[in-house]
Amino acid sequence: MRPIRAARLGTAAALVTLLACAPAAAAAAADTDSAHDKGKGRVITLIGRLAEQTRFPVNPGGAAAQGDRTVFRSILFDKDDRQVGETGGTCTTTRVADGGAEHCVVTYTLPGGQLSVQGMVFGHLLPGPPPSFDNAITGGTGEFDRARGSVHADTIAPGTRRFTIDLQR
Repeated sequence: MRPIRAARLGTAAALVTLLACAPAAAAAAADTDSAHDKGKGRVITLIGRLAEQTRFPVNPGGAAAQGDRTVFRSILFDKDDRQVGETGGTCTTTRVADGGAEHCVVTYTLPGGQLSVQGMVFGHLLPGPPPSFDNAITGGTGEFDRARGSVHADTIAPGTRRFTIDLQR
């Protein structure tokens, strides 16, 4: 069985989810306008710390395979280290050659609503820290209703990622 990397945040993600801390709403956002007010975008930078991760291999005890799945949850913090939400999601391995590729679907639950994000993560089977990735925002709820844009993720420490959420309208 291949080792589970604790540093993977999925959407790997990624990435993704759920529960908001309403008192921290102002701290989580780069500005206070909703994502679709006045046609402007905004950038939200958060730190995600892996809370739970489970792998479901197609070949238990064997090599990585197409269809392997990872389910994860991370807690999200603002720049002042206040908890402001969480992510949750799944990543499914689509390719094992050339470092691997996986498709991830993640939900970011933040003060004011949720963001849905999906996309590919490449190189998840390579040794070392999980790779950076960019995924698309495909929608949202509440103040993120009809949100579009992208999420960029960088591994900054084992089990910790910086998420830069670029909301566009």
